[in-house]
Amino acid sequence: MVSGERRHAEALREEIAEVLPPMGLNLSEEKTRIVHMGQGFDFLGFHIQWRRKQGSDKWYVYTFFADRPFPSVKAKIRALTPRTSQSDLGALLIRINQITRGWSNYFKHGIAQRVFEHLHRFIWWRIVRMMRTRRRWRWKDVRRWLTDPTGRWHPISADGIEMFNPATIPIRRYRYRGNVPTPWEAALRTSLTAETTESPLR
Repeated sequence: MVSGERRHAEALREEIAEVLPPMGLNLSEEKTRIVHMGQGFDFLGFHIQWRRKQGSDKWYVYTFFADRPFPSVKAKIRALTPRTSQSDLGALLIRINQITRGWSNYFKHGIAQRVFEHLHRFIWWRIVRMMRTRRRWRWKDVRRWLTDPTGRWHPISADGIEMFNPATIPIRRYRYRGNVPTPWEAALRTSLTAETTESPLR
């Protein structure tokens, strides 16, 4: 990220293109864009954007979901839970839990609480509709299955496997990583030291 004009970002892009090859990497021209932080950009499933905090005059960099991740994980759940499925519920819950745990742990560093809650409701309804079709249940049968004698709802479970709730994942939106060394940082210090040594003081 650059605090300056577009030409500064373009110059930095050229420097990065020179630094990457010794690491065995190459800068993809097709995937590289220069944008203003107010416009935001997508990176590894996140949409990172500079916005004003609601109710204040302060600006922060926010990490949202990009357009593709949420529809993608929903498509995976749909494929596992068609209404006519006869899959063993315990085995199905294991597979769904594997998907949702990995997915939610990856995205827990963004603004994700509402998305996690939405995903949990989506999975719950997919399984309930599947079981209603399979067993020809009415809604009262679903209540009998998923509530205790006091009428309190409990999570969907089978064979000791309980459906994981992504909303229970704690959100860790801002992490201080300290000083992260880079391969070119030491080289830059060496270059500056050499220039200072070679230049006589006046």
